[in-house]
Amino acid sequence: MGTDKPNRVGLVISTTPLIRVFLSAASKDSSLSDELQQASSDLLLQSEVPYAPLRAVWMASDPSTRPDLTRLFSGTRFIFSSPKPREKSEELKARLRKLEDLAERKAYQELVKDIAPPKDVPEPFSSYKDQLGFGLHVVVTMFTGYLLGYAAFRALFNHSPAMNAAGGILGLVGAMFVETFLFIIRSSNAETNRTKKFSQKSRSSFSTPSSTKKNQ
Repeated sequence: MGTDKPNRVGLVISTTPLIRVFLSAASKDSSLSDELQQASSDLLLQSEVPYAPLRAVWMASDPSTRPDLTRLFSGTRFIFSSPKPREKSEELKARLRKLEDLAERKAYQELVKDIAPPKDVPEPFSSYKDQLGFGLHVVVTMFTGYLLGYAAFRALFNHSPAMNAAGGILGLVGAMFVETFLFIIRSSNAETNRTKKFSQKSRSSFSTPSSTKKNQ
């Protein structure tokens, strides 16, 4: 007996011996049309039959010879076909691959966070805001130095315009040297702090396994 399942739409039920007997008789019933006889023959070869054509054969059969509809469907069960898996679009596949790559990178960074130096450590003047703030600070400092030098030389050299200007320039240069010196100190301190933090993390990551072995 064939088990091929053509594409069917609607309610599908399993066959029973009574249904097979009915379909076998209907396929030879001359009172039915050739189309219904052929449909009965086709349904007889299947282990699962659609409800609609089976009921159409039953409706066209002789009421005096056909079985009761309730008795005909007694013992049958509904057949549910699983839907076809939905295919993923290329855009969705690319997005999933990107998310997998990001997850792998995050997991890798979590594993080496105690060994590798952090990549997101901000460098001095790495942003436009920091650069602009430092530039304004330097300008204000140099202008203040010029005013201090100008005022000092004006008091010392009895209001001489040339000496006053020279004092202002000297104060400006001095302020520039002081600002440069302070910048070097700040940069050195920041670099030293980063190096200390990295060294402490490295020592802690290597000391943890050794202490675990000693405890064992």
